[in-house]
Amino acid sequence: MSDSKVVDFSSSLSEVWRLLNEKEHELLRKNASILHFKKHQKIYSEGETPKDLMCLFKGKVKIYKDGIGRSQIIRMIRPIQYFAYRAYFAGEDYLTDAAAFEASTVCFVPMEIVTGLLRENFKLCQFFIKQLSVDLGIADERTVNLTQKHIRGRLADSLVFLIESYGLEEDNTINIYLAREELANLSNMTASNAIRTLSTFVSEKVIALDGRKIKVIDEEKLRKISKFG
Repeated sequence: MSDSKVVDFSSSLSEVWRLLNEKEHELLRKNASILHFKKHQKIYSEGETPKDLMCLFKGKVKIYKDGIGRSQIIRMIRPIQYFAYRAYFAGEDYLTDAAAFEASTVCFVPMEIVTGLLRENFKLCQFFIKQLSVDLGIADERTVNLTQKHIRGRLADSLVFLIESYGLEEDNTINIYLAREELANLSNMTASNAIRTLSTFVSEKVIALDGRKIKVIDEEKLRKISKFG
């Protein structure tokens, strides 16, 4: 993990950047840090006290919670997405862990700087209220999907979630390669159930598999399975 403050914030943080004036731009430049994480390296741990707003510049990050026997992947973070700030606003320690799913670059901004900006910038307040509201809506929907849908629906829902988060490559391969256990952890099921369900989707010509690569053959059918099970 290395630290560098040489970064083009105007392109990397464009959505927030537009909401700030020149004085606020300079404050952000002086106080932000850029950290590089290796694959599987921890970014923060459950029980730690939150100190920074984080924004993923490059790579993929998973938010997860360890349980009895296996982990549950709560969220997958994509560039340019903000994370790790909810616990600070709630006055809590982190309730989850975060780790780089692949080599990743993350921007850290001290929360004391963020809160100072929020006191002076109403549009920035609106931005984070919206972000928290969107995240809450996604979390609520994921909770319902992972507890009420059958296995087929849960796995299809996870694949659709990955498509919408990371997109498809030119050959329709989902632009993230998960081990079967990781896909199971994202779908709230055992690895054996994930493997069987993937095989069923292959036989139905919904997807094709090549190791960890998942190629989408019939996205419309996949979305129907996600919706109706």
